[in-house]
Amino acid sequence: MRILSVDLGTSNTVAVLSAYGRAPRVVEVDGSATMPSAVFAEENGTLVVGRDAERRARLDPTRFEPNPKRRVDEQTLLLGQDVVPVNEALAAVLRRVLDETTRQLGGELPDEVRLTHPAQWGPTRRNVLLSAARLAGLNGPLLLVPEPVAAAAHFASLPGRVPAPGQALAVYDLGAGTFDVAVVGATQNGYVVLAEDGLPDLGGLDVDQALMVHVGREVSHADPQRWQRLLRPESTADRRARRALQEDVKAAKESLSRLPQTEVPMPEPFSDVLVTRGELEALVRPALLRSVELLGRTIAAAGLSPDRLSGIYLVGGSSRLPLVGSMIAEKLGVVATSLDQPETAVALGAHHVARDGISMRTQNVEGRMASTGVPTAFPPPVATVPGTPPGGYPYPPAGFPPGGPSNFPSPPARPAPRSNRKKLVAGITTVVVLLLVAGAAFLWWPSGSPAATFSATDCDPPGAVDAQGFTGCLRQLAGTIADGKCVPGAGTGDIAPPQSANIGVLTTCSAPALAGAQVTYLHGVSQARVREYTDRLLGAVGGNQVRAAWKGNGLDGSYSSASGRTAAVLVFTVADRPLAGVIYQKATGGQAPLPAGDLATYFEKNVQPGE
Repeated sequence: MRILSVDLGTSNTVAVLSAYGRAPRVVEVDGSATMPSAVFAEENGTLVVGRDAERRARLDPTRFEPNPKRRVDEQTLLLGQDVVPVNEALAAVLRRVLDETTRQLGGELPDEVRLTHPAQWGPTRRNVLLSAARLAGLNGPLLLVPEPVAAAAHFASLPGRVPAPGQALAVYDLGAGTFDVAVVGATQNGYVVLAEDGLPDLGGLDVDQALMVHVGREVSHADPQRWQRLLRPESTADRRARRALQEDVKAAKESLSRLPQTEVPMPEPFSDVLVTRGELEALVRPALLRSVELLGRTIAAAGLSPDRLSGIYLVGGSSRLPLVGSMIAEKLGVVATSLDQPETAVALGAHHVARDGISMRTQNVEGRMASTGVPTAFPPPVATVPGTPPGGYPYPPAGFPPGGPSNFPSPPARPAPRSNRKKLVAGITTVVVLLLVAGAAFLWWPSGSPAATFSATDCDPPGAVDAQGFTGCLRQLAGTIADGKCVPGAGTGDIAPPQSANIGVLTTCSAPALAGAQVTYLHGVSQARVREYTDRLLGAVGGNQVRAAWKGNGLDGSYSSASGRTAAVLVFTVADRPLAGVIYQKATGGQAPLPAGDLATYFEKNVQPGE
């Protein structure tokens, strides 16, 4: 039986193959155990992946996406002038893995493919992964395996590490794009995820960015204008220089996991920068402390303490940082286990998961793919990784002794419901009063206020504009922000579109409780023009981005946040209409703008329209 396991990561992809009764081995692509998950769109529409994509990025960085998995919540990528569906970008990465595997198998296809995914991924994201696999030509049985389950299976394959049924393992997964933590319990049949959490704004890319900022502090004074051109490249030559610097900074970070110091080569006119491990650890210690604290909280959420675990397993390439293990030992009193190649642990572990022991995390995912336009005529997987069943997981999980093992606490008993006629009558009265008040508010609320809602058809094209510069659709997007100080136009010239560009209606409001910031709303002539405008703003700020979905006031969409040395920007768009908002903050009085993650939190608390 030929089994292929693939861990499609944010930064790198790892594949493992077992065939003809031999032990699982890593499939080397282009002579390496890890293949960059990067894609590059050539002008003829061909997608190039891996190291070939990274090389072509020097020619035209605008056609390059280094981390397509990080954009799984977006439907499309804009690569140069080409719009590429996210699932096609991921499919191109998987296709390269399949081509190399088929070559090594003498032209034969694998009999079974296992794809790993973050435990927190819901059906929508898993469907993107499955559709990408089908587009890549993986037509045989497909199994989805949660990454912490695969990591636990690999931990159990190490000598003397097999958890007994009823024991639990914590998996600390620090990858390139995100940090994920899970507590996995061993059962008689396999593994079950008992608790999970994560930080979407912490990963190896964020460590790279912190080191980039540190290097900038050391050299930017020599030529501030040239440094700004590196951060916000405007020409092809500047983009090439920035891409080369990013690669050198990443290489320096990796060297510091092995060496006490290293140098970062710098483009002219800057001098090379000597960086020590101590300096890097000082930069990332606050962020890593967040991850260790979240690890402790997740262990507690599973009803356990660190000393009652069978171990803490470090996976993901960024867990190589020596500070990770030392902080876990310092804060939790447990020495974590790691491998020389933590990048391969998840892919190798997927091979060790028994078919009937994969945790219940992706049930009926393929059956729901018909709504996405992906054919569902392919065979169902021979084993499923089901999602949380209605009413939650049974306690104890399958395979645990009745009443739960001694080291797994029983959940607190729920009190029996009690009837209370007086409380019921009072509750009904309250609801009636609220309905009457809501009806009066609807009748007397002025037209165009945040209470008014519009359909996607109403918002395309832009309608009439009021004295503050709002269309009715923009007022729906602005919510209570429209009650503040707002004027027509783009506000500060830093984010204004070119005068010759007719992109639509803009109006700008003061950002509540955020110094040096404004909120600009755009009702575009088309969604494509809105995307061009917001992509330009994000690209100008540079740095790593925080992305997530949002919903409120009858609208839903996604937002992206980026932060640089002199400015931070967050753009939020609406899924089905040409509307967008932009939070823009400049550094003022020597105070740096908010980090991308903090700006995202500010948006959710202060700007995102409420339900």
